[in-house]
This record gives sequence, structure tokens and C-alpha cells, in this order.
Amino acid sequence: MTSTAFGIGGDLKVRRLGFGAMHLPTEPGRARETSLAVARRAVELGVTLIDTAYLYGGGANEELLAEALHPYPDGLLITTKVGVARSGPSSEWKLDGRPAVLRDQVEQALRRLRVERIDLLQLHRIDPQTPLADQLGTLRDLQTEGKVGRIGLSEVTAAELGQAREIVDVASVQNRYNLLDREHEPVLAACEAAGIAFLPWRPVAWGESGASTEVAVVAAELDATPTQVALAWLLGHSPVILPIPGTARIDHLEENLAAEGLRLTQAHRDRLDQLPEPA
Repeated sequence: MTSTAFGIGGDLKVRRLGFGAMHLPTEPGRARETSLAVARRAVELGVTLIDTAYLYGGGANEELLAEALHPYPDGLLITTKVGVARSGPSSEWKLDGRPAVLRDQVEQALRRLRVERIDLLQLHRIDPQTPLADQLGTLRDLQTEGKVGRIGLSEVTAAELGQAREIVDVASVQNRYNLLDREHEPVLAACEAAGIAFLPWRPVAWGESGASTEVAVVAAELDATPTQVALAWLLGHSPVILPIPGTARIDHLEENLAAEGLRLTQAHRDRLDQLPEPA
């Protein structure tokens, strides 16, 4: 039986199937009203882990979630990410892990999310231009100050995860990973060995014919959708995986969350495990 809950950092208990808010439109108008409704419906359906980031609209996504959900119900974790900023004459988004930038982004996130502490803060990317010890040391200082609860990473290698764990206690890793894209299997293995939450972004992705056709066949046999099969496979693949599928539609949200009840047989899992990654 696949467990439906996980303790991030050992004690922050969440439902394993979460929600990624990246795709929610934030501009004023009907689309924004739908975004608010989707976020609220996710919580109504029992989602306790919602993922956002400063990068998503320069904080607009964080403000949207606060408008939709504040005051937050007990047990709801909204995790955000810092470390990407607009810089230079053209104001392009670039990696920026300088301590002053990270500290400012955390202070802004606290204000936008209307909280005194971010229970899980993730470094969106490691900035190669700034010493890792400076980046993680800043987050550790914010943790000591009570503004950050737990620290996570995003898009790291197993070696980078190992280096980071020598500096801070890493509670989560958010890497690209799905049924048809398992490049970060070594990172997942490291997370599983250490009990670190692994939040796959882009948890559902379809390649060309072949592999996705096999997924569709399994879905038809189970009277499910290919998306549900992909999410159910993730939930059963490792106990530390916490998928965060995103959508801007309530019907897709409900479809995604229903995947938690889908039971893949061992024969189905064997077929899916052997799928080749698309070229």
C-alpha cells in the first residue's frame, strides 16, 4: 500500500500529492479569478503542499496564493523559492545567489505570503558565481533568525546535494523528473537514502509516440488517464517522491488528485519501468 503522507524534514507532514502553482495566471481579469478558484479548490480537496517561487511573476504568484488562501488553514505548507533575479541593463532573469539578494527575496516573500516564517524555502538554482557556502549560509542565518523553517534545493546533482548537506540540513530537493525523464535518478536515490523529500517538477511529460503510447495502453486497461498513470507511477516509484502537478483548470486539478487512488499492478509497473526515455 502506497503511503499518502510524508514528513518533510522528518516532522512537517504533508499529503504526498501536492500542487504546483506556476501555471496560474496572475493578471487581473477572468483568468485570475479562475486561478483563485483553482487554488481554493486544491485546498478543499485536501492538498497540503503548494509550490511557488519568486521567479513566477516576480512574486505575483505568491501574492495570488495569499489572496486565495490567507488566512491559511492549519497544516497547509506553501513552499517558495529564491535565487533568481532580474539583473543587468536588460533586466533579464538570471541566477543570483548573493547573500543580500537572497535575504531581500526572503523578506519580500514573507510580506507577500503574509507569514512570519517560510516553513520550507528552496534555493531555486545554485549560482555558480557565488560560493555555495555563502548562499546556503545566508539561508541558514535566516533559519536561525526564525524566518525560514527548513531549507531545500532545486535542480542539483547528487554531488551538489552532498556538498550542500555538509553546510546545512537539506529537507527537500526539487528536480525535473517523470516517468519518461529519469535523468536525475541518482539524485532521487540519494534523497531516498537520506529521507529527503524529492519534489519532481514537470511530473507529467509526454514524448514522441512509442513510450507515451504504452502509457496510454496501461491507462485504458485501468480506465484512467495517461496523466493519472504517470502520477500513480511516481507515487509508487519511491516513498520520498512528492509530485506537484500544476494546472490552471479545476477539472485537470481533480483529475490529477484522483491519481492517488489509482492502483497499478506489478505487471503494469514492470511495463512502465522498462519504458525507454524519448530521444
